[in-house]
Amino acid sequence: MKVTQLAEAFGVKKDTIRYYTRIGLLRPSKSLENGYKFYGKKEQSRLRFILSARDLGFSIEDIKQIVSESDQGKTPCPTVRVLIEKRLYETEQRFIEMAKLRDRMRIAVTIWDDKPDQEPCDNVVCHLIEEFELQQK
Repeated sequence: MKVTQLAEAFGVKKDTIRYYTRIGLLRPSKSLENGYKFYGKKEQSRLRFILSARDLGFSIEDIKQIVSESDQGKTPCPTVRVLIEKRLYETEQRFIEMAKLRDRMRIAVTIWDDKPDQEPCDNVVCHLIEEFELQQK
């Protein structure tokens, strides 16, 4: 498959395929006749793996490490287990921070509902935000 066909088959952008190729995750063969890159079954399978790993939250660096271990004939499963726990922890931390942000936003919406609009003056850009920050400290 050419890059366009591969992108269409997997529902990704051509630039995504090119990026994975540029960083070495995909290694297409190159036609001697026209220089086109050709993605065979192995590269299609590799792309399926990359997309699945990305959907699970693995970073590109994680995927490079996993693929490297696999290419060396080592089982990457222990690494995958460690990395997924790390990604889960990071996701849980982001979730906690987002929940805190959501709560602050809800408080702001409630407080601001009763406040009038005001023109900017002196060093005040928007009194809603500036007063809210002072009230929350």
